[in-house]
Order: sequence, then structure tokens, then C-alpha cells
Amino acid sequence: MLEALEGWWPYIVAMASGVIGITAAIHAAMTKEDPRAAIAWVGVILLSPFVGAGLYLVAGINRIRRVSIGNKRFRAESRHHRALHGAGASTGLIPPEARFQSMKKLGDRVAPFPLIGGNQIEPLVGGDAAYPAMLEAIRSARRHIALSSYIFDNDGMGRQFADALVAARQRGVEVRVLIDAVGARYSRPPIIGALREGGVSAELFLGALLGLRLPYANLRNHRKIMVVDGETSFTGGMNIRAGFHSDFAGAAVGRDMHFRVRGPVVDQLLAVFADDWSFTTGETLEGEAWMGGTARPVGKSAARCIVSGPDSYLAATHTMVMGAISVARHRIAICSPYFLPDQQLIGAIGVAARRGVEVDIVIPAANNLRLVDFAMTAQLDQVVAAGCRVWRTRGTFDHAKLMTVDGNWALLGSSNLDPRSLRLNFELDMEVFDADLVAGLDAHISARMGDAWQETLETLGARPFWKRLRNRVVWLASPYL
Repeated sequence: MLEALEGWWPYIVAMASGVIGITAAIHAAMTKEDPRAAIAWVGVILLSPFVGAGLYLVAGINRIRRVSIGNKRFRAESRHHRALHGAGASTGLIPPEARFQSMKKLGDRVAPFPLIGGNQIEPLVGGDAAYPAMLEAIRSARRHIALSSYIFDNDGMGRQFADALVAARQRGVEVRVLIDAVGARYSRPPIIGALREGGVSAELFLGALLGLRLPYANLRNHRKIMVVDGETSFTGGMNIRAGFHSDFAGAAVGRDMHFRVRGPVVDQLLAVFADDWSFTTGETLEGEAWMGGTARPVGKSAARCIVSGPDSYLAATHTMVMGAISVARHRIAICSPYFLPDQQLIGAIGVAARRGVEVDIVIPAANNLRLVDFAMTAQLDQVVAAGCRVWRTRGTFDHAKLMTVDGNWALLGSSNLDPRSLRLNFELDMEVFDADLVAGLDAHISARMGDAWQETLETLGARPFWKRLRNRVVWLASPYL
């Protein structure tokens, strides 16, 4: 057989290359909603059909077609009934202006949950504040602990959490831990082994590729959730890593912000975790230990969870950010460690600045992802030229993700303003109406701006030509970053 094909191999390879390349290119063109991403993938595939198609298979295809969360869990007559059908937010908690009422209506249409009042949302600045509060909650748990994290390192900080979770399980608390399969590999050996040895039910999110024990490059669970006894929860942008606590990192400690949440919105956080857990393991969290609806009104924040990901809630966070930019009249403040918005967001931010809205964008000067920083820098001129102010914070890496609008509305959670968060990952954010909370967040952002230097067209243009060229070349690959 092989002898009969001798001399034909170049033609066979060429034909296979053409079929594979054209098939992959057609798939990218027909399924990608962002034209820049589609063009980038088609270009790579046609340039090198075998390698390009292989990369696209691993990193470019959305293989997740989960049944709609709304149909699968949130609308079910189950213990999460109240998470969807709560009393809703009192109109007195939302500013009466039509623009804020329109934001509520937008959230009603893109999120599976109602905006609900009676919540207390407390900012926890950095790991020195967040980690001890989380550990205290774990140690005082009576019924259940649900913890989801993108990264849960096997280091000094991670082992403190693992020990506390194991101890909780040993005293009879139901414990479930969900770690992203890629994030779990940030440290060796992964901490999931120690959790399982201690009797904790711990699983990896999306750890197999085409039946192989390989993680997907994209489609990560980037959500950060911890719910204790259905009454207290923690969410925001923080992973579990020693580098974000001064006891371990010293002066090099990374900066971030997390939030302790109490009130009826805790049911929504538990519902999101329960759906991810069921999707990963097939287990439905039921029984007395997991009864929801126990969180009572304790504050004055109106809030709701915004879930987004490559399923039925694709681009939900992107839509909320676009809506918030469009209704802004006075000030927009954005903190993002990875600021790589698409052209829709860049255009909306620029239009807001040109109509007189004060727009401040705070990004770190020291970034842990150099390629992302190069791409970020390459497109900053587009927002600076429109009148936005861009601030580079001095000191150690700042991982905080915040957005505030006009002193009344905030978006906080796990999403970065980059293609990966807004299109490819499973993210969890929270929409909040609370003037006092927003005032505190604005003060925090202003303090960060006070210890920052401003990027201008002059500073951007003063970089050597080779750096500007390097940045633009990397920026061309931003759909993959």
C-alpha cells in the first residue's frame, strides 16, 4: 500500500492541508462574532494550515454549549427559587433618573437574576484584609462552604485555606471546592490533592480536551466565589495566592480588592456556584445543609449578579459596560489590570469623553503579563486622543477590577476589560447601586491616581520606535491574549 502511494505523498499532504485549512477557516469565519478575531484566526490558519488549525482547535473553538442556565437551574422550582424570584429592589434604592432606571432594565434583560435590595457590600483592600476575613468565615461555618477560584495555589496562603477547609469538613460542614483546571496548575503539586486527602469534595473545571487529560486554553472558569452558610459570601477579583499577602510577599505584595457580601444577593452567588458545580460534577447541591434563602436584608445596597461566558450569557458583562458608559453624564472611573477593550468599547469610551464625561482609566505600570502590557500600550492612544485620562499606578502589580459611574453605580467582580474575559471565560460580576459604596470606591481609585503617572500622547510617542513597533505587533495578536 505504501509503495503504491510512493511519489503521491506531496499531493496527499497538499490536499489534506487545503481541506483542513479551508474547513478551519470557514468555521472561524462562520462562528466568530468579533471580526478582528475572525480575521486573525483565518490568517493564521491559511498561513500555516496544519499548525494554524491545530492552534484553532485548542484555543479558538467554543466547545461548550451548556443548556441555558435560565432553563437548567435558575428558573427551576428548587432551593434557588428565591434567587430568581426575589422581591426585587425597592425603587427608592435606585436613583430616580431615567438613565439609571434604564440600567436596571438592561440588567433585567441580560442577567438571570433580579436587582435586589437589602445587601451589605464591604470592600476588602488587598489580601491582608480579604484572606483573614475569608478564613474566619470558613472557621465559623456551620452548614456549608462553597468555594470557587481560578487560582488556588499550593503555597503558604493556599495551605492555610486548605487546612481550614479540611478542618471544617472534619467537624461536619459540607464543603465543595471548584478550581479551574488551568489555574490549578499555577503551582506544583496542585492543592486539589491535599483537599481530597482531607475529605473535601474538590474538582477541576473543564480539565479535559477531546477526551485527553489536557486543559482547554480558553473557556476558563475565572469566577471567584465563596459562600458560607448561605449568609456570608466573598467575591471580586482575588485568587488565593501568597503573593497577595504581606506575611509571605513582604514589600513585593500584590494589590487587589475583594468584597464581603451579606444579604439576599448571597442566594444568587450560591446559585451561580451550584450551577458550575453541577455542570462539572453532575451533583445537585440539595438537602438541609444547602438550603438557601436564609440571608436576611442587612444593608442598603441594591445588587445583582451578572454572569457571562461562552454560553447563553455571552457578552453579558460587555453589554452592561456599554450601557453604563452610554448613560454616564459626569464621571466614569475604570480600574483594570488588563485593559484591552474591543473597538466597540473604545468607541463608546471615546464618545463619552468627547461629550464631556470625565473618564479616568487606571492601569498598573508593573504588569505580570508583559505581552498584554505591550498590547495595552499600543492602543492607549485611541482613548487618550479622545480625551480620557490614563493613569499608570506606581509600585507593585495592581490586580483590582472596578468600574464606577456618576457616584451611584458600580460594577465589581472577576472580569477584566479584555477579549478573554469578555468573550472566552466564565466570569462573575456584580452590579451595585449604592452611593456610599461608590463614594468609597471612587476615593480608593482617586488615591491610586494620586500615586500614579499619566500617560499622554507625548509619553506614548516618546517611546523608542522599536518599542512602539513591538507593541503594535503584539497588539495585532490581542484576540489570542
